[in-house]
Amino acid sequence: MLAGVSKILRFAALCVLSVCIEAQAAPTGEYEVKAAFIHNIAKFVEWPAAATGAGKLRLCILGDDPFGGNINVLRGKQIGRLVWEVTRINAFADMKSCQVLFISASGHDGIGQIRKHINGSAVLTVGDTRGYAEQGVMVNFYLEENKVRFEINRAAAARAGFRIDSKLLRLGRIVSEQGGGK
Repeated sequence: MLAGVSKILRFAALCVLSVCIEAQAAPTGEYEVKAAFIHNIAKFVEWPAAATGAGKLRLCILGDDPFGGNINVLRGKQIGRLVWEVTRINAFADMKSCQVLFISASGHDGIGQIRKHINGSAVLTVGDTRGYAEQGVMVNFYLEENKVRFEINRAAAARAGFRIDSKLLRLGRIVSEQGGGK
């Protein structure tokens, strides 16, 4: 009985986070699913008060933009009193003005520099490149059996002042940093 209830609760939580959507199922594309994931993941993150004071939840895309127009589904959507704003950036100087920073694959070689530049800032880092979570990116997407999944670097999120809801932690794969995150 308890196992059945547990399975039902887990399925319901997965659906809430859009895990039920297949990455290549028509008409939804992989990056449309990832945009929806970003929105839903943000709902399960407790943001430091200073990070959300302006009423905006600014998503910045650093490097080559893999989303194309798919990320525009977030523009104007709300999470509580916060409204998504989406922008593309190419300079480190702009990173600290972001609440969420999506680091594209083209930023792979600069993860260490990116982390140093935003150190001490409440910027939730997100990516979709193999090894990003182990290098300190807080949320990293990957494909498994044609489905978008995610891994979480809990230590990196905690260092930036984020608290991630246990429901989200149960759904993602927890990853530790190489070298202990130092």
